[in-house]
Amino acid sequence: MLSSLGVWLVVVAAAVRGAIWLAGYIGGSAFPPPLAESEEKIALEHLQAGELEARQLLIEHNLRLVAHVVKKYHNAGEEPDDLISIGTVGLIKGIDSFDPGKGVRLATYCARCIENEVLLTAGRRKLLPIRRAVRVIFVLPPRGRWLGGERQPPLS
Repeated sequence: MLSSLGVWLVVVAAAVRGAIWLAGYIGGSAFPPPLAESEEKIALEHLQAGELEARQLLIEHNLRLVAHVVKKYHNAGEEPDDLISIGTVGLIKGIDSFDPGKGVRLATYCARCIENEVLLTAGRRKLLPIRRAVRVIFVLPPRGRWLGGERQPPLS
């Protein structure tokens, strides 16, 4: 009796903890809000000057972008935490290689880097984004005709 009660309490505690985490994740409180455009510009200037605090600030405030890009892959058989970890590596690579002089916004550049990292790392396991799945339809020529208009040989 006591052991079944203990198992029940563990299950309930895990469910409550998971529900709280999921509510925080969905509600948006799991990640800090994105920086304003002026704050981002100042942080990028400090990053070019070599300040590591600016790099950390840009990484932390763009984690929501990682979650946004990675949600395309949520139904592809990978754990969401694994995808967010892989996407964060792409975000870090994007921030480190970003050049503000090219006229591209940081979020646009990093979104591509995140997606590339997810496809590179998880793509080895045949991971495809949900919205980009393509249905292949085979169109067969009418019986008795080849595509070139000649008669089709009889089936044996």
